[in-house]
Amino acid sequence: MAAPGTVKSFRGQLGAPTEYRVSRSPAHVRGTLSMNVLHLITAIPPNVREGSGCYVGVRTLAQALRRFGIHVEMVTPGIAVPIYTARRILFNEGLRWRTFRGDATIGIDVDGYSVAGKQNSPPHVACIKGVLGDAVRFERGATRASMAFQAQLEARHAQRADLVITISRYCAERLEELYRVKNATVVPELIDLEFWRRMFLSNPAAPDPRKFTVLSVCRFYPRKRMEILLRAASRLRDNIRQLEIRIVGDGPENRRLRTLCNELDLGSIVQWLGDIPINRLAEEYNRAHVFCLPSVQEGFGIVFLEAMAAGKPIVAARAAAVPEVVHHGILVEPEDSDALAEGILKLYRDPDLCHSLGAAGSSTVEQFEMNRIAGKFLSEVAKVAPTLKKPESCQECEPIRR
Repeated sequence: MAAPGTVKSFRGQLGAPTEYRVSRSPAHVRGTLSMNVLHLITAIPPNVREGSGCYVGVRTLAQALRRFGIHVEMVTPGIAVPIYTARRILFNEGLRWRTFRGDATIGIDVDGYSVAGKQNSPPHVACIKGVLGDAVRFERGATRASMAFQAQLEARHAQRADLVITISRYCAERLEELYRVKNATVVPELIDLEFWRRMFLSNPAAPDPRKFTVLSVCRFYPRKRMEILLRAASRLRDNIRQLEIRIVGDGPENRRLRTLCNELDLGSIVQWLGDIPINRLAEEYNRAHVFCLPSVQEGFGIVFLEAMAAGKPIVAARAAAVPEVVHHGILVEPEDSDALAEGILKLYRDPDLCHSLGAAGSSTVEQFEMNRIAGKFLSEVAKVAPTLKKPESCQECEPIRR
C-alpha cells in the first residue's frame, strides 16, 4: 500500500508499483480551492549535493510563490529507485493517471512531459532551468547516453507545454536551436537575499590579509572546467606567493581533478573542502577575496548570485549565460588558463578594483531578489492560466534591467 502522502500509479518493469509523493493542501484548500494552487512537478533530488543549483532554484521559487499567498503543491517521486534516470521516467509515466486540480501545473526540465498537452487538465508550464540537449555535449559514456535520452523527453515537454519559461536568453536560444521551441519566456533565477545576508552576518570570517583567497563552488562536472582553475593556480604561484584556492563541492570529476592537483604540485595552495553545510558556505564566501568559476556551460549560475550577495568580485569565463548574470566582473576567454590567471592577478594587484566590482555586484544582485522574480514568474504564468489571480504586489515588480 502506498505510504501517506503518496499515490500508486502503474507497475513498471522494475516489478514494484511506482508511487509519487504529493505535499497535501490543507483540507479547506482542497475542498474549495479558495486560494490559487500551483502544482510543481520535479524529480530533481531534494538536496544540493545531488540536485545542485537546480534544486536551489526550485526550492527558492516555491518559497517565494508561497509568500505571495499561492499554495504550491510539490509533486515528487515517492519511491526509491537506485538509477536516477529510471526513477525519473517511472515517476513521469505514473503522472499520466494523475488528475490535477488547481490553476496550473509547472514541470521542471524533463518532469511533466507526460502531463503537457493532456486534455481536460489545467494549463501546463514547462520551466526549463537547464537545456539538457546543450549540456550533453560535455559528458561522456553512460552519463552522456542517459542525458541524451532525457534531452529527448525534455524537448517533448517543451514542445507540448502551453508556456515555456526558461532562465536566460542563452537557454532560450538553445531551446529554439535544439528543440525547435520558439518564443520561450525568460524569467531569471532568483535568490533569497534576506536569508543570505542573515547567514553572512551570523557566520563572520574576514579575508586573511596574509593570503589572497580564491573561492570556487560547484559540482564537479566536466563542463565546469575546474582543471582550468587548477592550471591557472599553477601559473600564479610565482606571482601570488600567498595564493590560496578553496574549492567547495564534489562530483564525478573529483578523482581526476585531485590527480591533476597532485601532478601540478598544488597541495599547499589548493584546499578541497567537499560538500559543506550552508553556514560554513556563508563563512567561505566571507573569507574569500575573489570568487572564480571557469564553467563553459551555465544555463544561469546561481553561485554567481551568492558571490555577488557576499560582495565578492567575480572572475569567470565569457561563455553561455554567464555574461547575462555577471554584469560587473572580469570575464575571460573560455578554456584559457592563462587568461583566467591574468584575471585573478589583475584583482590581486588592484584592491580598489576588487572593492568596486564587489560593490557593483552587491547592487546588481538586487535585481534577482526572490520576491521580484517570483512576481514576474507569476505574471507570465497568469497569461496562460486565466483562473490565476496575481497578487497586487506582483503588479509592482519592476522589469529586470539588462
